[in-house]
Amino acid sequence: MAGHDASAELVEQPGWRRLLAAARRSLERTGGRLDAIVTLAAPTDDERIVIIGITGTHRSAAAARLSVRLTEVDEHLRAAHGVGLADLLTVTAPLRNRPADLKREAVARDAVLALANDGRHAGTAWYAEWLDSLRRDGTLTRVVRTGLPFQDVVRVLDALPAAEEPMPVFADRVLDDTKALTEGPLRGLVLRAVAAWQQTALPADGEQDRALWESVGLVPDDLASQVLVLNVPATGGLVGRWLTEAAQAGVPMRVTLHQLRLAPLTMTGDEVHVCENPAVLRAATAALGAQAPPLICTEGVPSVAVHTLLRAASRAVIRWRNDFDWTGVRLMAAALQRYPNAVPWRMTAADYLPAAGTGTALIGTPTRTPWDESLGESMRRAGRAVMEERLLDQLLTDLRAAGAR
Repeated sequence: MAGHDASAELVEQPGWRRLLAAARRSLERTGGRLDAIVTLAAPTDDERIVIIGITGTHRSAAAARLSVRLTEVDEHLRAAHGVGLADLLTVTAPLRNRPADLKREAVARDAVLALANDGRHAGTAWYAEWLDSLRRDGTLTRVVRTGLPFQDVVRVLDALPAAEEPMPVFADRVLDDTKALTEGPLRGLVLRAVAAWQQTALPADGEQDRALWESVGLVPDDLASQVLVLNVPATGGLVGRWLTEAAQAGVPMRVTLHQLRLAPLTMTGDEVHVCENPAVLRAATAALGAQAPPLICTEGVPSVAVHTLLRAASRAVIRWRNDFDWTGVRLMAAALQRYPNAVPWRMTAADYLPAAGTGTALIGTPTRTPWDESLGESMRRAGRAVMEERLLDQLLTDLRAAGAR
């Protein structure tokens, strides 16, 4: 038996099929070395006869495992069929050289890392953590194997944070493709990096997805980006009138980013309170109504709509607070850095400790609380999160006093 047709027929024979599959795995794993031994467990009679023919040694029908050297298989094939083992195997599919593949992948991964380490954020803790996670879980290898242009990921991250830019406009400006961040692996890698940057989990739904993009200044949808407010009088166009009329009636409002951009706004008060949870705003509505001071609710990570409205309060004192958890104090620190006119509102260790005896466990990465270093230390020691609702009576007292001023 010789030639291509004969070789193909041999590959399909029952006595040879498993033996050749084992030989392929061995050759691909070792880069083509013939000095290995392959073993067949629970061999059939056809397989036993083939191995006897290769080795010239009788093998018992009761044997549970049969082994043979690949050199013997190669020599037998050349003598009996005029084709070597490697040539025979390539009849059905090319032989891979896995050691060479791994070496090429390692070189390619190093090139990807070198590219990433030239990025704008190289040297920051979150960026190093993100890259390390891509190495650990095999994502970098998949990037190399699929040929994903990782330089596009770096280009996007280098351009962030954006200046509250619509996502299609940003994608077109940075990648020449308005839909580049709409779906696909590029989007996933960037989102994963942004989550590491913001020290939060990957989004589980559309609302979390929007909030994560907005945390770095990208606006997926200016109608979905909203801000919940109570008693925020303003001047400036239709939305200013809406806000003023709602404040006079003590009625909460949701305002979209699209609406806020219709005309320049100016908030008319000299003080505004910012809370994280809608329960605080709802309680203020019920207890104080039109007598409540201006109150803005971020509902977690502040949206671009929140920041847009707060820019209209440039002359007002912004009294800001969040939950007493690690995410909350990070958001508090970010607000103080972003707004020179912002001050903490009941965000000290003295506010935290009376309520810290019970509650859910603190999770996530601890962080500093530079406006009150003792707060961060107290949170580490207590190990408990304190949500805003636990301080509701004190917050309403503050709001009542502010509304009476």
